[in-house]
Amino acid sequence: MAYEAKNYDHLLGTEGFSGTLLTNHFTLYKGYVANTNKLAEILDALLKEGKAATPEYAELSRRFGWEFNGMRLHEYYFGNMIKGGAALDRSSALCAKIETEFGSLETWEKDFKSTGTMRGIGWTILYHERVGGRLFNVWVNEHDTGHLAGAMPLLIMDVFEHAFLTDYGLKRADYIASFFKAINWKTVGERYDAVS
Repeated sequence: MAYEAKNYDHLLGTEGFSGTLLTNHFTLYKGYVANTNKLAEILDALLKEGKAATPEYAELSRRFGWEFNGMRLHEYYFGNMIKGGAALDRSSALCAKIETEFGSLETWEKDFKSTGTMRGIGWTILYHERVGGRLFNVWVNEHDTGHLAGAMPLLIMDVFEHAFLTDYGLKRADYIASFFKAINWKTVGERYDAVS
């Protein structure tokens, strides 16, 4: 069964994100969906042809993680945004957990933003690590490397240049400030409730 690209047009008009930036970003995301489907089909065909031990199969298998995670991380990213934002419920289980792990919501935010402004391209992700029950702000350099095994992404911020360069140039911190105004904490809280 093929994956279908989700429609995020409801984000058009979000303060701090031009229509051009978002439209281009949606197109990039749709490319990940298309390539995930294309690679799945090719890998399936190679497997049926008995070519699973070939270099072609090996390289396409490695590439699959890049395309799939590019698809899924964008879905998490767009999914945790909403026009005007939605504040974190200070009485929620997620807020309590953040305060326990980081000492305060403000300290967590400072750490998350600092992680997002590090040099390089990638993602900043608030993870819930299930086994230890911990929260971590993590830099993921590429879609397919650097993830915490068994951890659930709760809040995802894209910090590849395509997410901000059109509107902010090299002012990544300004982009991050706009992103924070668009966070849908209700969605992030539901993700936490589902795994805690």
